[in-house]
Amino acid sequence: MKILLDTHIALWTIADSRKLSSKTFDLISSKSNEIFYSIVSVWEIAIKHHLKPEFMPMSEESFVSYCESLGYLQLSLKNEHIFNLKSLTKKSDEVKHNDPFDRLILSQAKSENLILITHDSLLADYNESCIMLV
Repeated sequence: MKILLDTHIALWTIADSRKLSSKTFDLISSKSNEIFYSIVSVWEIAIKHHLKPEFMPMSEESFVSYCESLGYLQLSLKNEHIFNLKSLTKKSDEVKHNDPFDRLILSQAKSENLILITHDSLLADYNESCIMLV
């Protein structure tokens, strides 16, 4: 299985957080799965670390270093990912997801046929089969 980690899941994996269920940890740790992190997550962490390092103590360089040490593959941002943002489907009565980073990561997962592991229930409101809510 090819899996894309949303930013929080990637950070929790790096931190060995108890916020990850054992099922999620096993899925991410399985040698039979390819794990990806997005350049969009690197960008998000860089901005948050610069603006409020007390809330995002990890730098973007450290994040990339940890991801690479765990064998994760970096997913670059392509024009197609941006163009496909408009293809994301959501019921009109659902709360709008205002985080552009999350929507870009979802678009990447959809475009690249990856399973997006997330804990974000607003992302789960999108009618996209690539979302795995944990």
